[in-house]
Parts: sequence; C-alpha cells; structure tokens
Amino acid sequence: MSSSLTILGIAGSLRQASYNRMALRAAQQLVPEDAKIEIFDLQGIPLFNQDQELTPPAIVTDFKRRIRAADAILFATPEYSYNLPGVLKNAIDWASRPYGDNSWNDKPVAIMGASPGLLGTARAQLLLRPLLTFLNMHTVNQPEVMIAKAHEKFDASGNLIDEASKKLIQQLLQNLVDWTRRLAR
Repeated sequence: MSSSLTILGIAGSLRQASYNRMALRAAQQLVPEDAKIEIFDLQGIPLFNQDQELTPPAIVTDFKRRIRAADAILFATPEYSYNLPGVLKNAIDWASRPYGDNSWNDKPVAIMGASPGLLGTARAQLLLRPLLTFLNMHTVNQPEVMIAKAHEKFDASGNLIDEASKKLIQQLLQNLVDWTRRLAR
C-alpha cells in the first residue's frame, strides 16, 4: 500500500443532482491529507445478467478494475422504498461475479447516506451492512453518517453547508483511513 490511500466513492443514485453525489463531493474536500477520493459513476452499468458474467460489458470490467485498484471503498447510498436503491445493488452484484471473482473481497469500506427524509438512509445502510459482510468487506462501524433533511444541508450549488454533517463525514473518513492502514499491516 502506498503512503497515500485511494478511496473509491460510489453513489447509489444516478440522478445528477443527487444528495449522495453531493455528499461524495463534500467528502473529497474533507478527506485526510494522506488520502484521496475518486468517484465512480454507475451511469451506464446494465442490469446484471448471469449470461454475461464471464464476458461483462466494458464498463463493468472498468468498474471491477477501479475497485481492485482502490485501497478502500466509500458508499453513499440513498434509500428507496425502505431499501437499497436497485442501481447500487445491481452494481454490487456485477462486481462480485462470477463466483470466485469477487472484486470487493477484503476491501475496507465505509457507508454514508443523505436523504430528504427524517431517518437519513438509516434503513438502507442497515440493509447494506450484511451484504458487505457476505462479500468479505471490512466495514467501519462508527460514526454513522445519515444526513437527514438533506435539502436543508446543501446549498443551491450542491455544497454541504451543515457543519455537524461535515464533522461526521470527516471523522468517518479518518476512521476509514486508519482502518485501512491497520488492515494492511
């Protein structure tokens, strides 16, 4: 592992004005000095088709390459209908297949989420955790970053303006960097 860590940020939303995309952009500004966040856009990843898992589309091959090249993963997930968004679950499935070729294997990971609702993606994050355990990922548990009432926490330009959320994201990223370094020993 190099002295500077690369964290791959993945928003579980395709919407350009997604609060979770905004949260990832905020994280890029809040990441510790010895790390950087690169964002992968899930736009264009087709629905998972097991008939194609041995010869996946180019975007999936690139996605898996970027996951493997990263030192750690940061998911920013919305919550749709009390659950994970389909686009995120679909991408996770593509990168975990075919059997025996799990790109997520042994990766440190952190989760955050933003939502206009009062629970700030609590249920989606709760459902994502066992999936990450199954994929043999090493999840940072604290702090939980659930940005509720997101429409009040970002300005019209998409900048995070809520200081409490900034501090939580900053601590989550520091914990992810520390966790990644500890696991690499």
